[in-house]
Amino acid sequence: MATSIRLRRLGAIAIAAGGAFTILRDSSISASDRGGGPALQTVKQKIADPFAVVPSRAVQESALIGASLANPLDVLVVGGGATGCGVALDAATRGLRVGLVEREDFSSGTSSRSTKLVHGGVRYLEKAVFNLDYGQLKLVFHALEERKQVIDNAPHLCHALPCMTPCFDWFEVIYYWMGLKMYDLVAGRHLLHLSRYYSAQESVELFPTLARKGKDKTLKGTVVYYDGQMNDSRLNVVIACSAALAGAAVLNHAEVVSFLKDDATDRIIGARIRNNLSGKEFDTYAKVVVNAAGPFCDSVRKMANKDAKSIISPSSGVHIVLPDYYSPEGMGLIVPKTKDGRVVFMLPWLGRTVAGTTDSNTPITMLPEPHEDEIEFILDAISDYLNVKVRRTDVLSAWSGIRPLAMDPKAKNTESISRDHVVSEDYPGLVTITGGKWTTYRSMAEDALDAAIKSGKLNPTNKCLTYDIQLIGADGWDPASFTVLSQQYMRMKRTYSGKVVPGVMDTAAAKHLSHAYGTLAERVAAIAQNENLGKRLAHGYPFLEAEVAYCARNEYCESAVDFIARRCRLAFLDTDAANRALLRVIEILAAEHKWDKSRQKQELKKAKEFLETFKSSKNAQFYDGKHK
Repeated sequence: MATSIRLRRLGAIAIAAGGAFTILRDSSISASDRGGGPALQTVKQKIADPFAVVPSRAVQESALIGASLANPLDVLVVGGGATGCGVALDAATRGLRVGLVEREDFSSGTSSRSTKLVHGGVRYLEKAVFNLDYGQLKLVFHALEERKQVIDNAPHLCHALPCMTPCFDWFEVIYYWMGLKMYDLVAGRHLLHLSRYYSAQESVELFPTLARKGKDKTLKGTVVYYDGQMNDSRLNVVIACSAALAGAAVLNHAEVVSFLKDDATDRIIGARIRNNLSGKEFDTYAKVVVNAAGPFCDSVRKMANKDAKSIISPSSGVHIVLPDYYSPEGMGLIVPKTKDGRVVFMLPWLGRTVAGTTDSNTPITMLPEPHEDEIEFILDAISDYLNVKVRRTDVLSAWSGIRPLAMDPKAKNTESISRDHVVSEDYPGLVTITGGKWTTYRSMAEDALDAAIKSGKLNPTNKCLTYDIQLIGADGWDPASFTVLSQQYMRMKRTYSGKVVPGVMDTAAAKHLSHAYGTLAERVAAIAQNENLGKRLAHGYPFLEAEVAYCARNEYCESAVDFIARRCRLAFLDTDAANRALLRVIEILAAEHKWDKSRQKQELKKAKEFLETFKSSKNAQFYDGKHK
């Protein structure tokens, strides 16, 4: 029985491979089909200008206030996640007047709490094959195409990552080898690198902590394939800033409190906005509103129509961060099916190891927290594949993100709900985009804007250009760019006694700056050298004081949490280190934003409350757990 099922699986893979050839033949899109020409060159020059500075927050707010009933915006975007910022960038580069508001910070929700993978969806390919679902196969192809573009458009923040799949019998070797070769085939010209098989001996040389023997099983080898990896929230912030340079009025910490409607037609014509930093409220008008609020899409829809039916099925994804010795630099481990049927992975990320994930129903909250049993599940799952002791005390940070899955009324659990996105206009003037995944944010934004253009009868000056637009910091960047920082800049550090002493721009700091800021890293290095802000914010991490000042001036960093969670990733990497860095981060932000003592105390309180939701070993009760 088991043998016949396995043979049917192999047969399904072989049959689906034929369908992949058809997709590869039918899906090529020429550059002329995407638009371009002088408009594309103009936008590229604006974003690539090394001396360009994003408009100030005050200028952006004024632009929104200036959008009147007589002279409205073309598009108002609600939500500053990846998709919302993608819509703003797309609209601005099509010559439309666009504004964006986000009640917290860019990437403050789901977009900063992802798996950090830019992927086509190996699991979805497997489902497409076994269900002989040609439509699902096309979705995987599309995601693989977008994966390549995300990496090409921000190479400093994204890169190819080899992922190892362990095989414990020879059928698994054949099955995963064939499946991942098909993944290569579907990727076609968007392939990152070819997958390949490694023997058990070669595998443990590449991944030393991988167990050769487990419970009633012996490692037969591994299949290594490639997907992309990103610094998600920094990528999101860069999209927002690129949109601002292209002409969008983007404003974080600004919340929609109500919609404005036309008395005669009942169509939405704008929104009442509250600046959450000043408390000031104002009206802004737009021909069409795009709802890109992620898990909160339904609450925005119900603001327009209190009887609107929910379309979001929220799913919780919990991730934990472990020390670097759990996984080698430059090699991930992905187990497609654990003993309870779920996927588990361990990936090197920013000098540490991120492991996950869970997939379970969850309520929608602003600050979701991982439950202890979810953390224990991840630790238990990875321990089956490692030869090192897996300890709860090693968890440096743990977080939960809410995936805004598009609802399918017939689905029995979140794993069977489609990850495809949904665009709808169920209230006149309000276009909602939801579902999908990080990898396809650009095409999701394109689809949402196309719907908005149709709804608002807008007149863009050109077609979508975002496929070919490199984001801020990408133009001219290459992996060796960090050497310029090491050779030409010093880290001037102020000691506790007030004396300024020089320090070298070491390789770790230089590489970090280069990858985080791309070609703009020299601006940060100049602040470290010329303004005596060259000290590290936390021991063992490459983040510099200069980054706080730079982000306050150039990336709309308005709070301590904005910095420790989204501009640098210290909160996600090491909760305790982020706590230790807080006072200095607040001190620098206070100097940049002219905060008084009361505001500084408020920032410290809010940041500590935020960090308490990251269940590291320092702030969780776990002593009755299995992994001590």
